[in-house]
Amino acid sequence: MAAELRKILYIEDEPDIQTIAKLSLEQVGGFEVCICSSGAEGLEKIKTYHPDLILLDVMMPGMDGPTTLAELKKNPALKKIPMVFMTAKAQPQEIEQFKRLGVVDVITKPFDPVGLPTLVRKIWMSAVG
Repeated sequence: MAAELRKILYIEDEPDIQTIAKLSLEQVGGFEVCICSSGAEGLEKIKTYHPDLILLDVMMPGMDGPTTLAELKKNPALKKIPMVFMTAKAQPQEIEQFKRLGVVDVITKPFDPVGLPTLVRKIWMSAVG
């Protein structure tokens, strides 16, 4: 397990959100961010890119976030990597349902670009303890 959060894999289909999140996490947070535009692309990229944290959009065409999460969870090498959903669907019962699927937390959209790196770091710290 990494001693500090450095590398983030973000699976998100919306180009505008990709851009804002990448700028926020890299420029404000100082992280290295790899963006994938689909669940399938994320599953391919994870074979060569070894992130400390995975951020996942919930609603994507083709393979959605929960399906992508289930596929990622099948890989024993990824068991220790915290995974976090990012979604506009954030009713309390939905958040609980997402956590039962195996994410450590849920970040609601729209997110605050200035506060996103701090929030991500806090979630990561609580997950790796």
